[in-house]
Amino acid sequence: MSCDIGLYGLAVMGQNFALNMASHGFKVCVGNRSASKVELTVNRAKDEGNLPLVGSVNVEDFVSQLSKPRKIIILVMAGKPVDETITNLSHYLEKGDVIVDGGNEWFHNTLRRAKSLEAKGIHFIGMGISGGEEGARNGPSLMPGGPKVAYDLIEPILSKCAAQVHDGPCSGYLGPVGAGNYVKMVHNGIEYGDMQLIGEVYDIMRNVLKLSNSEMAAIFDEWNKGELESYLIEITSKILGKEDDLTSEGHVVDYVLDKTGMKGTGRWTIQEAAERSVAAPTMAAALDSRYISARKEERVKASTILKGPEMTFAEIPVHKGQLIDDLKSALYAAKVCSYAQGLGIIKSSSDDMNWNINLSECARLWKGGCIIRAALLQKIQDALARDAKLPNLILDPVIASEINERTAAWRRVIVVAVGYGVATPSLSASLNYFDSYRRASLPANLTQAQRDFFGGHTYERTDRDGVFHTAWTDAHKSIGDITERKAGEI
Repeated sequence: MSCDIGLYGLAVMGQNFALNMASHGFKVCVGNRSASKVELTVNRAKDEGNLPLVGSVNVEDFVSQLSKPRKIIILVMAGKPVDETITNLSHYLEKGDVIVDGGNEWFHNTLRRAKSLEAKGIHFIGMGISGGEEGARNGPSLMPGGPKVAYDLIEPILSKCAAQVHDGPCSGYLGPVGAGNYVKMVHNGIEYGDMQLIGEVYDIMRNVLKLSNSEMAAIFDEWNKGELESYLIEITSKILGKEDDLTSEGHVVDYVLDKTGMKGTGRWTIQEAAERSVAAPTMAAALDSRYISARKEERVKASTILKGPEMTFAEIPVHKGQLIDDLKSALYAAKVCSYAQGLGIIKSSSDDMNWNINLSECARLWKGGCIIRAALLQKIQDALARDAKLPNLILDPVIASEINERTAAWRRVIVVAVGYGVATPSLSASLNYFDSYRRASLPANLTQAQRDFFGGHTYERTDRDGVFHTAWTDAHKSIGDITERKAGEI
């Protein structure tokens, strides 16, 4: 049959997304370096309802089975495998054909590949896919960026196969090539922050309140029925409630080694935040926490040498019900700050790259299918729709009011955590971000004075316009044209 679309790369994500497209009535051709994966996917299509899916024996055969203009989604490991796949496919493609890279790729690589393929007249789209294996099969969040003419060719497929929410599919055009990968990258950075925040709340529940896994599971389940409703809160409840089936003793979570892996997108997000001069402390703290978790042997040794406060309820009284309520408020406020930081990175890059990304649309695409889907995103979408030029999400009147109402609880949580020696890097970073951003005056005046003292970097004054330098001691000499001293600053 002449297929509507091809999918190359049949790891679990690729298999599931191919079956997703076929289950929506699109004729799909699948290909992979190993024939066994092709056979497995074809058999799955038969078992799941004789879906319109066929396999190919090689790249040339794969391309020949596609209707023109050809539309191909590749889902292979990021980096060199993507380049190799594109090279192999492009030998058989023609002007006007479309390649969509659906992997977690560094956006600079996407820009490079698009430029190379443009010379051949082949369109290239970088598309973030979020939702894991389940989302790929049943409806993920799709974040495409590339030539609009190419997007229009694949839009009917993406819109039908994406997760569906009340205001449409969780897919939409985000902008030129690179924009889709960038939004997905920041999505993953927010995901890092959100997971770390939940982990810190769990740590306080476990080590300060001494709650059981079953008690914590019930609390997270209850939270998922209100303002904290989200995929990550939902699965946290399920994880904490899962009994261990290997030992038949206790819960699985207590047997999981405390070392967190990662694929690199969180690190890319923090690199981009630094590149764009955007503060992202919540996500940066989450990334640092993963680095520290990886040093398990060092931490075990340190636990025998470095001492914590060893506080008791008698020394720092804690009311169970009050602290649980405070944790809920602190988690909500900190999550908002994490989203604000991520959207700030996207906004800055969009301005720099002339991508014109609609931040409200980003929030809409994240409402279903993806890992960071949450009820909170509707409020974020509404806030950004009210004011597309909002400098920071937390300046929206509705959002600001919600955070202001929770700051007392947020501070109480941090005080308790510090007193009991429970690390809360992301909860604290979010609060520090809020406290820094809300202040009209910061101690940066002293920092700038220090820079002028040791390096003649000059400063501005609060009482008059211009650039100034002070001879702080008799040893300081004239530095000449002081306006030149600001050259090269970023």
